[in-house]
Amino acid sequence: MTLQIGVIGTGAIGQDHIRRLTQTLSGAKVIAVNDIDAQRARGTIAKYELDAKLHEDPHSLIADAGVQAVLVTSWGPTHEAFVLAAIAQGKPVFCEKPLAETAAGCLRIADAEQASGRRLVQVGFMRQYDKGYRALREVIRNGGIGEPLMLHCAHRNPTVGESYTASMAITDTLIHELDVLRWLLDDDYISAQVVYPRRTRNAHAGLADPQIVLLETARGVRIDVEVFVNCQYGYDIQCAVIGETGTASLPEPSSVLLRSEARVSSRILTDWKERFIDAYDFELQAFVDGVKGRGLSGPTAWDGYAAAVAADSCLLAQKSGKVETIAMQKRPAFYAPD
Repeated sequence: MTLQIGVIGTGAIGQDHIRRLTQTLSGAKVIAVNDIDAQRARGTIAKYELDAKLHEDPHSLIADAGVQAVLVTSWGPTHEAFVLAAIAQGKPVFCEKPLAETAAGCLRIADAEQASGRRLVQVGFMRQYDKGYRALREVIRNGGIGEPLMLHCAHRNPTVGESYTASMAITDTLIHELDVLRWLLDDDYISAQVVYPRRTRNAHAGLADPQIVLLETARGVRIDVEVFVNCQYGYDIQCAVIGETGTASLPEPSSVLLRSEARVSSRILTDWKERFIDAYDFELQAFVDGVKGRGLSGPTAWDGYAAAVAADSCLLAQKSGKVETIAMQKRPAFYAPD
């Protein structure tokens, strides 16, 4: 069976997912497309030579009887409404982050999904599918370094546009660490603080960059995450776990070691899509296979809620400079780990 998918949103990530569904992955076909810019949607259909219907109304796409599953890759503030509509139709939905603009919105989605009686939502936290993070998690779970005590992490971008704000360092950038580190440790956060080192002269006026986010988990693990979005030299993701009996670090992306012109060097990536291209492939293939098989197994609506709660506290900490509490509701049995 080929899974018939409808895609809402044909911006950069939407087109990238359409490309992989059409050219890279197996078992699915894009049969319906919507975008707030109808001309862009038409251009996407032509670009990827899709045999797909253009829906000018996203809710019409969700209700289309031929659409068996929905991809939501539209503007963030629209996600909650589209995910809820898909759940109401009983259709599995893959939603790029954020699942909703607020933690309350994520809870509304989780409540609707539980009322449906089955997993229908997968959130686009692709790092859980990255080979490096998976290997790091395996070391931790197998006790290879003893109990984790501390994590030292960095999320660096070469540069960002003028529209990038300090809050986006949390909601657009750190949000990936908030999800994957919680998954890595199988532990929830209880507090957050944000501190500001000396500001780089490469940041545009009004942007505090870099920032350091300090997190504490329920089991007492301390985490520091450096968010530096104007580092200039490349896209660089780092994660080191300090355990009781050893340390483990996220492996560097594979690259050719070059000996030339009296120096030894290796390439540093500059594009986030390139750094996690395999993870994007794996997560979307897992969604397709899950819908067609035994059910979804990727990041849940509860994971979306957990990330949103932590992000809200980080935003508060940005302004207060204080240690802010991260308080989550009790996880429902519906979302208990497998």
